[in-house]
Amino acid sequence: MTFPDRRTASILLTILFFATVCAAVYCARRIILVFILAVFFAYLIDPVVKFLQRHSLIVRNLRGPAVVEVYLVLLVLVALLGYTFAPGIARNMVKLVDEVPVLIDGLSTGDIATQLGGKYGWSEGQEFRLRAFLARHKEDVQGVVRTVDRSLSDLAQLLGWLLLIPILAIFFLRDGAHIADILIQLFFPLKHRPRIRALADDLNIMLTRYIRAQAILCGLSFLFYSGAMLLLRFPHAIALAVLGGLLEFIPAVGWISTFVTIVGVGIVSHSHWVLIAVLLALWRLVQDYFTTPRIMARELEIHPLLAIFAVLVGAEVGGVVGIYLAIPLMASMRVIWRISARVEQGSSWQAQPTSGRPSSLAETVAR
Repeated sequence: MTFPDRRTASILLTILFFATVCAAVYCARRIILVFILAVFFAYLIDPVVKFLQRHSLIVRNLRGPAVVEVYLVLLVLVALLGYTFAPGIARNMVKLVDEVPVLIDGLSTGDIATQLGGKYGWSEGQEFRLRAFLARHKEDVQGVVRTVDRSLSDLAQLLGWLLLIPILAIFFLRDGAHIADILIQLFFPLKHRPRIRALADDLNIMLTRYIRAQAILCGLSFLFYSGAMLLLRFPHAIALAVLGGLLEFIPAVGWISTFVTIVGVGIVSHSHWVLIAVLLALWRLVQDYFTTPRIMARELEIHPLLAIFAVLVGAEVGGVVGIYLAIPLMASMRVIWRISARVEQGSSWQAQPTSGRPSSLAETVAR
């Protein structure tokens, strides 16, 4: 027997192929992430595209013109928001840049205790306790400042990548079904294609529900931010609430950026920034450990504890990217495992549409 024999060589070549693919995916991870986010953005605005496709006053029953109309509406909305709120926000950002060094120096030296005491009528004992607390945690305060600085730098780089997302989403909105069909024909033999197409329908339903859950979470954040800031008479409350709601789509970096922006505006405008900081921290706990797990569990049919576990594991393994992809990956694995288990039990399979739409693979296998 010669070494290596054909079977051993086949195994080694297969291992080498998968190792090469994994290395290529790791090297191109940022580009792949941008494409994944573009797919999510396409799912987000797809209901609007379908609505205009059916009810457009210009051209009906055509996908391309409906996509163009949606993007034109988005551009008009962005232009209106920019024209209305950009000048005031820009002025406050200039003030914030001027006052941040003073704030950081006050936190490091403890002088901010005197400022807060004079504003809120604290006693000398309360000012002394805050000053002593800041003195004991001086290194921690400086570490938080460095972390915020790194996060803002990462956010600036991230915004550059995010500009590609709506551009790439145009292709998925217009030719998504055709792209999926080409990939199925490219990677799967003819006898397996009907089953893979039906599995793709199941994954499509799952991703639609995931994006819907994300939209609900963004709406809840917008309501909380706007309500809290309007009660505290923050300037630009609605604009900041809209920004916070949109940034809810970005895990970790999104809410940190929202926190820094809202608290920074509060410091510049001499509003109740300490109270709003406490409220934002409490809302983050509610979102992460109560609202998000339950909404994701309802939409994706997974237990809330599994949702929390997926997010924590994703954060440990992949950081911000892991947090964002953990729940849809777990839901996808659940769909694939459930269908595979039913197929292995010998259930009959036949791809047939029901109720005017392609049946999901789960429904088909169950029949």
